[in-house]
Amino acid sequence: MSEAEQIPASASEAAASAVLDALNATDSNGTEALNATAKFVASPEGTALAYGSLVFMALLPIFFGALRSVTCSKSKELGENDYDSGFRNAADMPETITSRDAARFPIIASCTLFGLYLFFKVFSQEYINLLLSVYFFVLGVLALSHTMSPLMSRVFPASFPNKQYQLLFTQGSGESKEEIVNYEFDTKNLVCLLISSVVGVWYLLKKHWIANNLFGLAFALNGVELLHLNNVSTGCILLGGLFIYDVFWVFGTNVMVTVAKSFEAPIKLVFPQDLLEKGLEASNFAMLGLGDIVIPGIFIALLLRFDVSLNKNSRTYFYSSFLAYIFGLGLTIFVMHTFKHAQPALLYLVPACVGFPVIIALFKGELTEMFSYESSEEVLPTSPRLTSFPTVSGSPASLASSMDAVSVATGSSPRHRRLQPTSM
Repeated sequence: MSEAEQIPASASEAAASAVLDALNATDSNGTEALNATAKFVASPEGTALAYGSLVFMALLPIFFGALRSVTCSKSKELGENDYDSGFRNAADMPETITSRDAARFPIIASCTLFGLYLFFKVFSQEYINLLLSVYFFVLGVLALSHTMSPLMSRVFPASFPNKQYQLLFTQGSGESKEEIVNYEFDTKNLVCLLISSVVGVWYLLKKHWIANNLFGLAFALNGVELLHLNNVSTGCILLGGLFIYDVFWVFGTNVMVTVAKSFEAPIKLVFPQDLLEKGLEASNFAMLGLGDIVIPGIFIALLLRFDVSLNKNSRTYFYSSFLAYIFGLGLTIFVMHTFKHAQPALLYLVPACVGFPVIIALFKGELTEMFSYESSEEVLPTSPRLTSFPTVSGSPASLASSMDAVSVATGSSPRHRRLQPTSM
């Protein structure tokens, strides 16, 4: 072969190598770059807007979910299931996470994560995401409806014809009769469900980032509101275990990154970095997983309930942990952009959210009181029925864990409850 013939071949090989390198390259947000010229470089303004918006959105479900968890707790003590929301079902009440549940949670989450990884490796990503889209469509509609219900109760005038309904399915007869579905609702709930269904169809058809965020915020708020830690020690076990889980699966393997890229579901909040350039059709997203919101959020909500139990008209531990969350999340973003590598947010959030309140309690001489505090909620004697959606924090793992926690505590199936005969 002549020298003249070798030049094009070498150039072709160099071009092919460059394409392969570009295909393997990822930017700081984990999005793949097809080639050097097509790779989008976010402007400083766009990046600041995106991450500022993510931080703001993350704070909303934590703050309001914590407040609603206190209301939920007080309502349960009074025996009122509706607490201004119009819902009167067992699953609308909090589910308590015990130390045993907290210890098992990282194992369940790891198995679920690795199972999804194998599914995406073996089966077609398109069909898996189709099933997941339908699954999260149903959960998202129910969660968003539950989130909107307190607001709608205040919006509707007192003269609004609010009729009551009940959906009941049973199995068997007589003393052996078992409830399969027993759900009570009213006209206001139906209006909320209709509005949520419109958002759900929008998400299902377009996968638009705004619809994704509406569902994600609803999942996160319901998770913080209705998943209650029974004490601070349990919170430390849960956060410590998920700290190791997050670090291992992000730094130790490519499993979490692969699943995150392949998984099309509202289990994360997203905001476009190119919003200023492309408007609502922007497509280069910064993202934050719902687990990085709900897991610290339920611990912060516990500290708010502890503040309330002290009867000192102070929210020291709530505000300190809330500010610690902002600090930890900001540190995560800073380190990610400094080292240009994806970071496990819980690596920074867990020490901050646990450390700050513990140090304050140590200085105030309330450390023993903090760790001896027992949240007043107990798992309901009846299992949750159809509407177990409020306990979902955005992933199948959290759903399985919360349902399993109730099953362990009650000693019964989360889907069936034996009907007791009633006297006429």
